[in-house]
Amino acid sequence: MALEMRDHCERCTTTALPPGAAARICSYECTYCVPCAEALRDVCPNCAGELTPRPRRAPTTA
Repeated sequence: MALEMRDHCERCTTTALPPGAAARICSYECTYCVPCAEALRDVCPNCAGELTPRPRRAPTTA
């Protein structure tokens, strides 16, 4: 089962997060840009879970 790679920060909604971008994610796949995750002290506001670095995925070529 693959992670859902969300393409925007859930907090600021303006930061694009393409597959290769640095981002933070919780176990429920809530996704935040690094500055927002740091502002949240790496705690997900939705589930109170830990925000950890999201694995990077190479961009797909079509």
